[in-house]
Amino acid sequence: MGARQSRANPKDKDPKKMLLGRRQRFSSWDDTLLLGKDPRSLLKRGMRHVSFSLVTKGMTDIPDFLWGLSEVQKLNLSHNQLRILPPEVGKLTHIVVLNLCGNCLKSLPREISLLQSLKVLFVNMNCLTEVPAELSLCRSLEVLSLSHNCLSQLPASFSDLSRLKKLNLSNNYFAHIPICVFSLKELDFLHVGSNRLENIAESIQCLASLQIFIAESNNIHSFPRSLCLIASLELLNLNNNDIQTLPEELYLLNRLARIAWNPMDKGLHISHNPLSKPLPELVEGGLEMLFSYLKDKKHS
Repeated sequence: MGARQSRANPKDKDPKKMLLGRRQRFSSWDDTLLLGKDPRSLLKRGMRHVSFSLVTKGMTDIPDFLWGLSEVQKLNLSHNQLRILPPEVGKLTHIVVLNLCGNCLKSLPREISLLQSLKVLFVNMNCLTEVPAELSLCRSLEVLSLSHNCLSQLPASFSDLSRLKKLNLSNNYFAHIPICVFSLKELDFLHVGSNRLENIAESIQCLASLQIFIAESNNIHSFPRSLCLIASLELLNLNNNDIQTLPEELYLLNRLARIAWNPMDKGLHISHNPLSKPLPELVEGGLEMLFSYLKDKKHS
């Protein structure tokens, strides 16, 4: 009798339940897992990194088997419906690149600090209202994208991210560039466009390695003279602000190659600002004409 009941109830040994658990929902992966494959067979072993990808699967939860794949170095969970990144992420201590773009995350777990090999982190296009101070313990971090979230501040401890080179804070609610950013001496790319900035602090000159600075589509009223002291700048985008005058020292930025109109071009982007005369005509005439005017004005 008991044996018949066991055979009549195949759900007790359903491999889908054994591998996924009741809360997992990503139908396109069911068939693969039902074949009884070892999850490690789904890893991609490239020349440099071991990768695992679950992109655009409609997941609301991360499958539990993932936390056992400790060899993963590049993990892509982008464009799903994840609301929580579990603390178990701290088990993946070999991760170098983590892509969480395009989910519904409101926060990150403190255990992210355990990812000591992490160099690249994408958490753009989520619902973050804050970033844990523990992220600053990821001292190997070089690239961080937090764009398209609901952030208005960063932890002061972010100043400890001494290797950070590229930081994207665009499309958030920052009223000013966080003070901790000015301590990031290796930063060569900073994007703060589409926020609520009304000014750029004079401390911007501390970012001596900055090559690309984008602050378009804010409400910035003045062009800070200290920005002209960053001689490494090759792309400076201040389009769509409220700037009326340009500093006479602008000509010091001799790595700006042109007045740029294409968003992808290097150079000075200054269009869609209420520049006072004769600046609009000079901008139309090109960077050399503009620089010559400002230089003469300074020395006159």
